Amino acid sequence: MNLSFNKTYGIVSYFTLIGWIIALSRVSSTSGEERKFTAFHLRQMLILMLIGAIVSILDTIFFFIPFLGLIVINILSLAIFICWLICLISAVQGEKRYIPFIGKGGENMLGDMFE
Repeated sequence: MNLSFNKTYGIVSYFTLIGWIIALSRVSSTSGEERKFTAFHLRQMLILMLIGAIVSILDTIFFFIPFLGLIVINILSLAIFICWLICLISAVQGEKRYIPFIGKGGENMLGDMFE
């Protein structure tokens, strides 16, 4: 594991849409391993944001189902939070770790976006 590059923008990409945009704007000015690292985490966060939007729509639908709906809403929201936390920790550690279950497939769909 090579930690000689600056991993700041990979970490910043996980903090709200504004942080993601800041990291996106800075990825073009970096090079080498730092650029690949930041681009990887930008793609992972984009996948998380898209999944989060889908979960938000599902939460709205499940809200109208008594009791069971609240359980489903909480489970989906907790799953998104845990995935976000795993990705954030991997960025802090300087690793490229995929989102569990969906990260690798999403990475294949996005290809070399942001590189």
